[in-house]
Amino acid sequence: MHLHISTLMLLGILGAVQPCYAQAEKDSTTIEEVKKETQDLLQSIGSFTADKKDQAVEQAKDSLNKLDQRIDALEAKIDKNFDEMNDAAREEARENMKTLRKLRNKAAEWYGSMKASSADAWEQMKKGFSDAYKDLTEAWEKSEKELGSGK
Repeated sequence: MHLHISTLMLLGILGAVQPCYAQAEKDSTTIEEVKKETQDLLQSIGSFTADKKDQAVEQAKDSLNKLDQRIDALEAKIDKNFDEMNDAAREEARENMKTLRKLRNKAAEWYGSMKASSADAWEQMKKGFSDAYKDLTEAWEKSEKELGSGK
């Protein structure tokens, strides 16, 4: 996964993306908070044994829902400023969103596998979900930073 920093950083420097962030920054979760939530989730899921699978699955579902909201908010920021972006920045934004959606689907597949897993497969399923979720949050964080809204 390659996310080109230069194009989106240039937009941030030139102010083409920045105007939408004044209010959004007050209402949004910081990247540091997302990192902490991700770390907490991965530690928690890692500690759940197969007999606590329902708790782990519920926690994973809640975390995916929160991250979905964050991805939607990022997409809204892009949409709001789409007309102000040059063609290269538009393409870059589209690619970032495509990557995020792809990684989100991968995490959802692992979530489904984890949810349906047997006790014997539990360790493998929760590791697969944890790895996919970590990749997804890292891609979201990188996209947020590139758009200049990271704190």
